[in-house]
Amino acid sequence: MSKFAFFSRILTVAATAALSSLTTFAQMPTGSPAGVDATLAQLFGNITAFSAQADVRVLDKDQQETMTTPMAFAFREQKVRVDIDLSKLKSKQVSAAAAQQLKQMGMEQVTSIIRPDKKQMYIVYPALQSCVTMPLPKEEVAAIDKPPKVAKTELARETLDGHPCVKNKVTLTDDKGQTRDAVTWNASDLKDFPVQIQTAEKDNTLIMHFSRVKFERPDAQQFEAPTGYTQYADMQEMMMGVMKKMLGGSGGK
Repeated sequence: MSKFAFFSRILTVAATAALSSLTTFAQMPTGSPAGVDATLAQLFGNITAFSAQADVRVLDKDQQETMTTPMAFAFREQKVRVDIDLSKLKSKQVSAAAAQQLKQMGMEQVTSIIRPDKKQMYIVYPALQSCVTMPLPKEEVAAIDKPPKVAKTELARETLDGHPCVKNKVTLTDDKGQTRDAVTWNASDLKDFPVQIQTAEKDNTLIMHFSRVKFERPDAQQFEAPTGYTQYADMQEMMMGVMKKMLGGSGGK
């Protein structure tokens, strides 16, 4: 699995939710719709806590934009919380009709909470009062236990959103010697915070752009699974529960 799978996985939360409303249960993906990459904390250097607005763009091999979405991003001691409003997601794969259907199903708002310390992830739908709790993939757990080595090379000095930045190539090497590169724009007036991170995923380029960065520690409760919500073991089970409720039945546990 890519060492930068975190970014594409976070996007998959939105894409899976949107596309699953248009497919049968047999066609739905049964794999993890969200996950964490153990290298994420390495890209933030010595910064252990912050909150920010994150705007994510995906470009294809021709550098044409295929998906954009804003996110509310919170980070605390490697724990991650991302809040996504699917009505603001723009994608060639998600039609206006699909977005409207999501709203009708109560799936427009989705929160992804990543807990490396518990080796778990939570996918939360507040309007449905539903929560999917799943284990992190084994390969991700292995990466958490053995963080990669980090090597940084300065490429240029640029100004981004008024912040003086050092543009760096960051190379991470895992315990098996496999490497992965990223480009970061580290703002010298924001404790070297990476206000932009760019990675490659096969033929795609993923760009995460941060703004409104605050270094106050987010409330620890933001990273806990909500109490009183219906719990599910995977996305397919949750979707079945949602459909049962819409048809007047009961779902969940």
